[in-house]
Amino acid sequence: MHNLAIALHLKGYIVSGSDDEIVDPAKTRLQSYGLLPANPGWFPEKLDKSIDSIILGMHARGDNPELERAKELGLKIYSYPEFLYEQSKDKLRVVIGGSHGKTTITAMILHVLHYCGVDTDYMVGAKLEGFEVMVRLTRESEIMIFEGDEYLTSALDLRPKFHLYKPDIALVSGIAWDHMNVFPTFENYIDQFRIFMQMIPDSGALIYCKNDHEVYKVAESLHGKMKKIPYGIPEHTVSEGKTQIISPEGIFPLLIFGKHNLMNLEGARLVCNQLNINNSTFYRAISTFRGASNRLELLAEKPGFNAYRDFAHAPSKLKATLDAVKEQFPNRRLVACFELHTFSSLNKNFLDQYAGCMKKADVAAVYFSPHALELKKLPLLKPEDIEHAFQKEGLKVFSDTRAFQQFLMGQNWDNSNLLLMSSGNYDGLKAREFIEKMKP
Repeated sequence: MHNLAIALHLKGYIVSGSDDEIVDPAKTRLQSYGLLPANPGWFPEKLDKSIDSIILGMHARGDNPELERAKELGLKIYSYPEFLYEQSKDKLRVVIGGSHGKTTITAMILHVLHYCGVDTDYMVGAKLEGFEVMVRLTRESEIMIFEGDEYLTSALDLRPKFHLYKPDIALVSGIAWDHMNVFPTFENYIDQFRIFMQMIPDSGALIYCKNDHEVYKVAESLHGKMKKIPYGIPEHTVSEGKTQIISPEGIFPLLIFGKHNLMNLEGARLVCNQLNINNSTFYRAISTFRGASNRLELLAEKPGFNAYRDFAHAPSKLKATLDAVKEQFPNRRLVACFELHTFSSLNKNFLDQYAGCMKKADVAAVYFSPHALELKKLPLLKPEDIEHAFQKEGLKVFSDTRAFQQFLMGQNWDNSNLLLMSSGNYDGLKAREFIEKMKP
């Protein structure tokens, strides 16, 4: 939401906003653009009929006092995705969906378009190198690239966000059950992707990962006339911790690695082909791509030691990330840490989905915060619940950040890699600073 506020400010709109709490990075960034509210909280008395639009974030409840006042005044109320569609309805819309990889694929496409000087609007879920904001809206651009999140739209609209973007070109990277608090069964979750894919017009294109069983099954069952373009893992080599793409256009060294990232790259290439970027240009551009923030992000690199941070939180994401690091550095010991942070991951009924996903780790640790369980109004987890669910011999379980940090401090980091996976921050762990203290 704060990125949308900045994007609209840069487009020339007069923007104001409110929230009950604003923390960094949003706080500092809003302040730098003169958009930070003077005080936190809700102020319905500030709303009047001079306001053109209200944009409702997902975390504003249905009984929000400003929302109730906006309804009383008869103001136009948009959800976040509704407003993005409204701003892009006359543009070519490219929507990247999937349970995993969508941020990285969107980032890859934007990186290549930027490299090629192609003007585009966009919405992406991570800070990207070379981009000022995570949302861009202009009057001039003829293209908009969306990261298509399947989570719900707003308190007033319980449709998945990506159902509102109406793609001309869509990509689906994978389907692995997530967000069990709103999609109670896997079948219900799959249906959201089926609806999304059916929205593509006959003149459009569906690019999908053929290596994902669920995606392949849904894509092949569609009867529309849209182009269907499957993709998998491109030809490549891995040697001495470096990955190279092997293509008819030549050999291209990459700064990223892992089979899941190679599939992401292949999907991004096919989207860029639809946007009239040829393979040779794509490979030259993508060879300079370092990744999106928090997606296998390199935090530290020293002889015989690398530390990475990754947003992985669903079981399929954990497995893909561990596989990638182990494949890239097969002779290094891997210490993999995962924080249970999302509603699904902290739900005892979902924990069994993580069985075997940390198999490739030489040392595995799981962290959870009792405070996070309290905020999400979930029953307290026991360490034995987690140990049983993950089925990883020697798994360490922590619920205290000091004990977790002492565990990391006590490791021998010779010829080892550290992987920190979380959509949170281990209750305030400043990863880069902490890794410096470890002195690996």
